[in-house]
Amino acid sequence: MVHYVTVATCALNQWALDFQGNYERIRESIVQAKNGGARLRIGPELEIPGYGCQDHFLESDTTLHSWEVLARLLQDRSLDGVLIDTGMPVLHCNCRYNCRVVILDGKIVLIRPKMHLANDGNYRELRWFAGWARPATVEDFVLPRFIADITGQREVPFGDALINTEDSCIGIELCEELFTPQSPHIAMSLDGAEIILNSSGSHHELRKLRRRIELIREATLKCGGIYLYANQKGCDGDRVYYDGSAMVLANGEILAVGQQFSIGDVEVTLATVDLGGVRAFRAGMSSRSMQASRSEMSYPRVMAAISLSAQHAHFDFSVHPTRPMTASLHSPAEEISLGPACWLWDYLRRSSLGGFFLPLSGGIDSCATAVIVYSMCRLVVEACQRGDTQVLADVRRMCGEDSEYVPERAQDLAARIFCTSYMGTANSTSETRTRARNLAAAIGSHHIDVDMDTVVSAIVGLFALVTGQTPRYAVHGGTSAENLALQNIQARLRMLLSYLFAALVPWAMCGSSGKSLLVLGSANVDEALRGYFTKYDCSSADLNPIGSISKADLRGFIEYARDHMQLEVLGGFLDAVPSAELVPFSPGYVQSDEDEMGMTYNELGVYGRLRKIKKCGPYSMFAQLLHVWSQAQLTPRQIGDKVKRFFFYYAVNRHKMTTLTPAYHAEAYSPDDNRFDLRQFLYNARWTWQFRQIDDAVGRLEKRDNVVIEE
Repeated sequence: MVHYVTVATCALNQWALDFQGNYERIRESIVQAKNGGARLRIGPELEIPGYGCQDHFLESDTTLHSWEVLARLLQDRSLDGVLIDTGMPVLHCNCRYNCRVVILDGKIVLIRPKMHLANDGNYRELRWFAGWARPATVEDFVLPRFIADITGQREVPFGDALINTEDSCIGIELCEELFTPQSPHIAMSLDGAEIILNSSGSHHELRKLRRRIELIREATLKCGGIYLYANQKGCDGDRVYYDGSAMVLANGEILAVGQQFSIGDVEVTLATVDLGGVRAFRAGMSSRSMQASRSEMSYPRVMAAISLSAQHAHFDFSVHPTRPMTASLHSPAEEISLGPACWLWDYLRRSSLGGFFLPLSGGIDSCATAVIVYSMCRLVVEACQRGDTQVLADVRRMCGEDSEYVPERAQDLAARIFCTSYMGTANSTSETRTRARNLAAAIGSHHIDVDMDTVVSAIVGLFALVTGQTPRYAVHGGTSAENLALQNIQARLRMLLSYLFAALVPWAMCGSSGKSLLVLGSANVDEALRGYFTKYDCSSADLNPIGSISKADLRGFIEYARDHMQLEVLGGFLDAVPSAELVPFSPGYVQSDEDEMGMTYNELGVYGRLRKIKKCGPYSMFAQLLHVWSQAQLTPRQIGDKVKRFFFYYAVNRHKMTTLTPAYHAEAYSPDDNRFDLRQFLYNARWTWQFRQIDDAVGRLEKRDNVVIEE
């Protein structure tokens, strides 16, 4: 028998502690779901306070204000007729839980606490919440008095239960629970749950969305049923970007997927699914039926007085099921062009500042940052052309324009909110200066060309006046200490000048109405891992959209942008040899990043993934690379030397991670010291024991190889 149900899953651009804005976005999503014919709506994890509250979850105010927002939803009779699944922290028996609160027609149906908490990578849920440790168990929860006055309920069920509607059964699992070996949806499905709800706070990483989709697809393919996945979207005040992609799947097929990247605040994804198809799919799997009949997990049920489908006598023949689709996944280059751009837009509009300032060196890293800002402008202009009222309001406020202003081109918007500057010295080349100027012209940024030799000379002259010694570059006979100090002076002065121009260029151009600019940095993840940058140089900024992206992926992004954004000027950046341009050029020496680092960017990517993702220390990394790099005709000694060189520089430069500019999180091997990669910053850089084990292993291998050769 056909039982069509229309369901809605949401991606909301929530902001930590923005209770008013979060409430408005939640309500708008429910209204859109209801207008779309849905009788079931789910939203992101902790959508009422915002997922990224972090230690604010420890404050009683956060829980109180979450109840107050829930009270407004409960009192709103225009939301009746929809089973609403929302999220907030709840204190039960003096334990704080990350909860889903299911409401219907002004009453609370169930409070479902999260059982398996995310506590790795960027996640620290165990710091703020307890996990519910009683599967298939509920207790009575005494409601706050002002909530009880609204609902007429004194107690409601709290715990792990299924929700019976008049025509189906619903189970709930939260975010991380999908990724665990014993996911709740398995037992729930075997006990009769036909619809599984998953509300998530999952952030973007390059190439990660495919894994999410496959996990949900496999869940519904093995268990049958309908799976609704909701996720937060946007920047809610931290380094991560939540990449939406709310989706509905049924019986192993994808029915609907929302946008992964967008600058809109509310996105509702609808699908119409046949419950009869779920029942037929499951009944046709004899092994599944046998397991279900023998399942020892019996969930308590709570009743929700709603029918998700129309009665057969009132069947609407104009309603059609959603047809299966194939999910379209972005390439890594497309992800880089969209994710950091959306993150920057959210940060900019919510900071109420006037735009961005970028030191544009003529190299590929600052080039990538500039193109990401240009991509942001493209997205914003497209949204304005579509008539997105929120984006239009933000643009007009930022540009100080009236209600009629609509930007027509990305370059027009960039000219008003993006300032770039080439800060050259005697060590800079005409090639980098020209590349920077041409790129600025192509993307429309307000560009400033600065010669800063006088400032550098003043600093060096002050040192000479105080000490009576004038430092020299190595090519002029100076020591390594002199050479490094002279390079660092230039790098750090660029940071000082960046903040000066970011603060005063708007004032110089617009007077008192000019708003300060956010300074952007552009050091990539490989340079951070190696420590190949100057502490407090122009990598020190307010934000860094590429700080967690590898050099290889950045090159792929620039190639993509050249071809898809009509930026032919980018070809020159791809052909150039990466160079800091901090020392004088001579016929016998040209400064090259990879030569100075003593390793290639591709090698750094390998080291980074082994160190962080594969959890390798020096010896384990050496052992792994023996099997990989020996095919490249490298000897064990050469491999050992490479590994030791990497760990030496990693150790001596780890202190730089403590001052790393907040960067968009995009890569699983990011060395970000703030929360993602927690390690000490003072190391014994000699790694005495570890390196000795590598040397001993190399000796044994060389001795074995010599024996083989003699034989």
